[in-house]
Amino acid sequence: MKNIIKYKSLLILSLVLFSCKLDLPNPNNPNDGQILTSREGMISLSIGMKQVYSTLALEALTVTPGTTSREVKGITTFTNIIELEAGGSALPTFNGNINTVWSRMLRVMGMAEDLITQAPSVLATDNPMRSGVVAHAQLFKAMALGGLATAFEQVPLQTDKNGQATFTTRQLALEEAINLLNQASATLGSTTPSTEFNTRVLGANFNLLNCINAYKARYNMMAGKYPEAITAANLVPSASASQFVYDGAQSINPVFTQLRIANNYGPRDNFGLPAGLFDPADGRLAFYLQGPVVTVGGEALRTIRGFAQANNSPIPVYLPDEMRLIKAEAIVRSSGILANAVIEINAVRQQSSGDPFGVHANLPAYTGLVTAPELLLEIYRQRCAELFLSGLRLEDSRRFSRPAPPTNVNPVPSTFERTRNFYPYPDQERLTNPNTPPDPAI
Repeated sequence: MKNIIKYKSLLILSLVLFSCKLDLPNPNNPNDGQILTSREGMISLSIGMKQVYSTLALEALTVTPGTTSREVKGITTFTNIIELEAGGSALPTFNGNINTVWSRMLRVMGMAEDLITQAPSVLATDNPMRSGVVAHAQLFKAMALGGLATAFEQVPLQTDKNGQATFTTRQLALEEAINLLNQASATLGSTTPSTEFNTRVLGANFNLLNCINAYKARYNMMAGKYPEAITAANLVPSASASQFVYDGAQSINPVFTQLRIANNYGPRDNFGLPAGLFDPADGRLAFYLQGPVVTVGGEALRTIRGFAQANNSPIPVYLPDEMRLIKAEAIVRSSGILANAVIEINAVRQQSSGDPFGVHANLPAYTGLVTAPELLLEIYRQRCAELFLSGLRLEDSRRFSRPAPPTNVNPVPSTFERTRNFYPYPDQERLTNPNTPPDPAI
């Protein structure tokens, strides 16, 4: 895979978006060496990495797996969207959406790797700035690796400018993401980032340590490391609120772009879940969805609300209640005290106020059987509602052993809860990298 990051464009984008004045001979035409060898270049690349993830990468992680897990329906006549909506074994390797998920995650990874490699020497005399830049890059590389692992069976742990990256299992990719997050925690623990880093790179709405711990909890859960998932989740304050912020002009909310401006996708009613997996009284239905039901292709669609109400609506980096549901799931899967899992479930179900983002289920307490299978089903139900269109449904559908599509049916009937298990590897990768693994059957 080729690390084709356009440093000049990204740096100029960062300058426009964030008014970073570079102390360079020609700030309108910096070369790659200036970006990777100057203090201002490190700062601007950090800003650009976050911007690329919050717009391009987040869009790919939201709408593509969101279509496959049937949270949204592709409603335009673009071939790539029609193919994705159909899913099944005939999903072609040249599908544009699949390539977008792959290439945008690798783009973020490459940017993060350059920061991790270069910042220690470039910022050798500025420990507070170096700490922030490195930990921030470690977080975003972990996020990109985790994003790839939700969509593909095997992924590279490192980009390769010569297009010869090697692949490893998604389990090892998750473990590498966790390792990066542990390193990020240690980096912050050794040196507190500077006020300049917090102001210029993070902004007022992004708590780096909370985000690191939240993603550590998420990926430990996905990797089957249950005690570690609980430990990390307990470190995230329930009132914490880190967000990706958009100005509505030069940076636009990517979900709003796809579901409200381009109208390429429409959110399915009832979170796209079959009967029995959603509660009509759930307050999160009104939070995430609005307007009358419109029938398209025999399916009931609504208008997206939630975190895509306007072109400048912020999107949470994570939702605090995900931490409660991670703890509940980890307790059940590790044969812990089930009553403690019920406590965490009820903290999500019964919440009617206090969530920093206003996501309130406002449901009565759980009354089902207190057994591992029933509690896992309830946790899945709550995750589908709480984390609607967050890019996690496809991963959750597999982890909770929801019905998989058959390998011999295409297009997949609408009764299936997901139309693929994993995506095929894009042609762009296979044609240039002989290390690309065989495609999964479905």
